[in-house]
Amino acid sequence: MSNARRDWQQRIHLRSDTGGEAAPYLDAPTGLQASSGRGQVTLSWSPVRGAVGYVVLRAATAAGPYQPVDTGRPDVMAVPAPPFADTTAPVDAGAWYVVAGISVAGNGPGYPGAMGARSEPTCAAPWAKGGALASVRVTVDASQPAGALDRPWRPVIGSEHLSQLHYDGAPGDVNIGQEFGEALRLAHAELGVGAVRAHAILHDELAVYRELDGQPVHDFAGIDRVYDTLLALGLRPVVELSFMPAALAADPGKTVFVYQAHVSPPRDWDRWEALVGDLVAHLVDRYGRDEVRSWAFEVWNEPNLAVFWSGTREEYLRLYQTTARAVKSVDPGIRIAGPASAAAGWIDELLAFCAETGTPLDILTTHTYGNLPLDLRDALERHGFPRDLPIWWTEWGVNATHFNPLHDSPFAAAFLVSGMAGVMGRLESLAYWVVSDHFEELGRPTALLHGGFGLLSVGNLRKPRWWALHMLESLGDERVCVEVEGDGARSLVDGIATRLPGGGLRVLVWNATIDHAKANGDPLLDRRLLLSLRGLADGPWTVRHYRVDEQHSNIAREWRAMANGRDWPDEATWAELRRRNLLEELEPMRTVETRAGAVDLAFDLPMPAVSLLDLTPPAGSPAA
Repeated sequence: MSNARRDWQQRIHLRSDTGGEAAPYLDAPTGLQASSGRGQVTLSWSPVRGAVGYVVLRAATAAGPYQPVDTGRPDVMAVPAPPFADTTAPVDAGAWYVVAGISVAGNGPGYPGAMGARSEPTCAAPWAKGGALASVRVTVDASQPAGALDRPWRPVIGSEHLSQLHYDGAPGDVNIGQEFGEALRLAHAELGVGAVRAHAILHDELAVYRELDGQPVHDFAGIDRVYDTLLALGLRPVVELSFMPAALAADPGKTVFVYQAHVSPPRDWDRWEALVGDLVAHLVDRYGRDEVRSWAFEVWNEPNLAVFWSGTREEYLRLYQTTARAVKSVDPGIRIAGPASAAAGWIDELLAFCAETGTPLDILTTHTYGNLPLDLRDALERHGFPRDLPIWWTEWGVNATHFNPLHDSPFAAAFLVSGMAGVMGRLESLAYWVVSDHFEELGRPTALLHGGFGLLSVGNLRKPRWWALHMLESLGDERVCVEVEGDGARSLVDGIATRLPGGGLRVLVWNATIDHAKANGDPLLDRRLLLSLRGLADGPWTVRHYRVDEQHSNIAREWRAMANGRDWPDEATWAELRRRNLLEELEPMRTVETRAGAVDLAFDLPMPAVSLLDLTPPAGSPAA
């Protein structure tokens, strides 16, 4: 284990500060209902004004004691909204449930007073009787528009530090810079991504800041090379203003990662402000005011974790205010963002500070892993900000740990689709972390498909999560009405349907849980999917059915079968892996006849799985 990795594991759970913004009182959720199903209990309740999320608690008896349902120790245990599927309860054993809202983001169940009043308890139990799959019916009415499709994956994607665009050799005998650049190009071309967020643009590797005879010297040539390359790929930067140049760090001994990023506050706040102001002015001069106004400048990374910020919360708020002043001094139209916190922390603290001091905030940013993002709109409103202030989760993923097999799994693909669908219409950007396994925070990959954060492997093989985003991106712009009913409807199994410009129809359905203990699947959670299509032109429709699951579009499974104990493929194996790296079809293309505008399809949908059905209308029909 590398020294950087050992240091990370020792410090990642330490907070930069304790306590926080007092949690406003919340009323108890009402209307709690628990529906027993095969392998799961689905809970629903009425939302509470002021809540950013809800903690679901379970007990063996009505009297308790109640404990939060643990789906694998995510960063934040609270879920953003109902419904919620509990797949962790013992089968055929009665369980009692209560639900409580939380009003302060980041103050989870461990914080006194973080939870509001609890709902009245209710009882249910998952069951396992019988051998047949439980069923879910998805009804699509292509004649009923349901609004424009939101695409929260497009604004931003996460990335390792961008200076590696100009690196040479790498593990697996590939060129880091070329492959990493190609990964970013593919994200733009195939997933529609518009911008990239990465750490360490102020790292000493780019020689941005030094002092000569006691006076600051700013040199932005390294940043220019990086951003010139990025813009040539069709992408914009989200400029995460980190980390501290060594010559400006108050404590140069405080670092993180293999590349020794400095995480302390500045020793001279005026010099930090001048550095930021000069950088922004330089970028405006080089790329133009209108271009830079389309970017965003984010203040630091996860300052509420001691591993990333050795200062206090008050020092971070000073850093934010100083940085915002420097950015806005160049052009008030350039966007400033923060707090870029871990686990939705310091949201209320920054909002309260900005409201009290008049410090600008254009984009609210934070991170979470292992769960769906909280709904922060009530927090904005409580502090006097508009509910539609842009909210960007600038890091999100299935798990926060490096070298974790979950990142390469179909479970992560289903998690990704469920999360993206769950935030549509309530936030602007959900940035998956990260685009590529060319990633060195705790050391370079030692083997192909090593459990890296990337959507693409070393060698740019598309993992199941890539195909999941590709499926989402392939949907049309116009949603149509979808109804879901049955065992696990909307809590496990859900769907989106869209019309295509030529009159075609695409239907995306998935079966997903956030319960990490079920990452390898659970037969009790597999479902029979009954797909009822309505509002179609009569005649023969062509159906193609694409699938991501353990058996399909799963390059990790292919590599396991071919590796024979090797860490890296040889040339012939690389070629075979690339040949097999496809979005696979579940069944051969077929034709179905619609009558009275309707047709019914049925297929098994295991958990985890994602299916995309592409339906082409009859030639000469009004739909075509």
